[in-house]
Amino acid sequence: MESQRTFLFIGLLLVSFLLFTEWQKETNQPKADTSATQTVTNTSLNDNADVPTSSTGIPVLTPSVDRQVITVTTDVLAVKIDTKGGDIVEAKLLQHMESHGSDTPYLLLGEFDGRQYVSQSGLVGLNGPDAAQQGRPVYTSEQSEYTLTGDELRVPLSFVDSNGVQYTKTYVFKANRYDVALQYDINNVTENPVQVQLYTQIKRTVQDKGSMIDQTYLGATYGTVDEPYEKYSFSDMSEANLNKSTQGGYIAFIQHWFVSAWVPDQASQNQIYSAIRSGQGIIGIKAEPTNVAAGQTSTIAATYYMGPKDTDALEAIHTDLDLTVDYGWLWFISQPLLTLLKFLYGLIGNWGVAIIAITVIVKTALYPLTKAQYTSMAKMRMLQPKMQALKERFGDDRQKFGQAMMELYRKEQVNPMGGCFPLLLQMPIFLALFYVFLESTELRHAEFALWLTDLSSKDPYYVLPILFGASMFLTQKLQPMTVTDPMQQKMMTWMPVIFSVFFLWFPSGLVLYWLVSNLISIAQMLIIYRGMEKKGMNVRG
Repeated sequence: MESQRTFLFIGLLLVSFLLFTEWQKETNQPKADTSATQTVTNTSLNDNADVPTSSTGIPVLTPSVDRQVITVTTDVLAVKIDTKGGDIVEAKLLQHMESHGSDTPYLLLGEFDGRQYVSQSGLVGLNGPDAAQQGRPVYTSEQSEYTLTGDELRVPLSFVDSNGVQYTKTYVFKANRYDVALQYDINNVTENPVQVQLYTQIKRTVQDKGSMIDQTYLGATYGTVDEPYEKYSFSDMSEANLNKSTQGGYIAFIQHWFVSAWVPDQASQNQIYSAIRSGQGIIGIKAEPTNVAAGQTSTIAATYYMGPKDTDALEAIHTDLDLTVDYGWLWFISQPLLTLLKFLYGLIGNWGVAIIAITVIVKTALYPLTKAQYTSMAKMRMLQPKMQALKERFGDDRQKFGQAMMELYRKEQVNPMGGCFPLLLQMPIFLALFYVFLESTELRHAEFALWLTDLSSKDPYYVLPILFGASMFLTQKLQPMTVTDPMQQKMMTWMPVIFSVFFLWFPSGLVLYWLVSNLISIAQMLIIYRGMEKKGMNVRG
């Protein structure tokens, strides 16, 4: 049973290592291009090649034109809006830094060493200004800079087409919010009806960065009435254009810790689409046509989110948008654990101590399973001399040996699988905790104590990995080796060293969790074994 337990533990750690490998790739994405602010007006970000159409889907290619870039600053965002098309071409997160200890805000949207990541929106359809042959509209703005001073900031952009139809595209920013309301007001002062279609989309340079395990995923996602959360990677886009009709829905681009997403009118029948054009991956959502009668006005709205993967904030925008905080198939366990972790942090005020506390709570709750596991393993070790005697008695007669062994189990009231089942039941909970520590934005750059000033990065002095290896070694000493195969014995001997090396590059928050879990397991093991020894059982050989 111990060897089975060992292989299960190895599998868990290998999964953890693969997850962290992909996590490290994501965090090492190219640094923000500091010249983005100066070069954005000279870069062809917006043209009709990006604009969806309502019929053939074939855009009209037109040369780019000069435009103005206006800046918007709130308490959490620093945004640049291109007046050509009214797109968001840069977004800095003022409460999240590029790296720990840095004073440079994290650049979520913008230019990344030649790569682009922008949010676009417009009006197409029969009379939409973004569907015009001459190219996308160039809006006018009363100011070149806007700063939030109260609870709400409105940034209006105006455009009048050749027929005299007046369009006002307004972004509404709110204090301490990463979601921005988009509002299109159409004033049809002409004598003819006007029909337009709102589209909202996200465009990002194709990056050849897949994930062996869908956790630190970088790519597009969408949600429909029937599919609350689906990934659509760059490779998926290159194979086929997405075309889904749904009431409501959403589209997003996600990466480690951060997400940008468009949420349209949930009462509208919308079309979700994707494309790859000129090396840019695009996912978007197009609303049903809006008809504006002559002399009438109409308003079309949507919401754009650009910020950290905050489950509460995302769920407030759309019921399923919090699924972009991707905990994999164990989300139904991870979400309650995250809620508990946040609660503990609210009481304690330190994420490292909160990790220790939640580990203690989980290990304590699972103590009955742990006790059953160690008790079964101890009983199996006590039967080793009798098992050896049976093996010598029946020799190569496997059938008689098997029958005698089962009779021995029945007589001694030992379940040979008793050490495995409790462990298997605990595995989903521990993996769910692993996903919580890996994916939760709250732990990014979170401080613990002493030299551990960033729980999302490795231990700079490798103290925790070494202590973890020592705890594994101690566990082995407390559980005498029962395997007889020399190769397995070598694996068991070197396992603490191997896993200590793996853990050198793990985020220190994860290593802290595993170390505390091991220490609690050792304490529980000693309590269980001493209780059995008091009953006269020689459980440790």
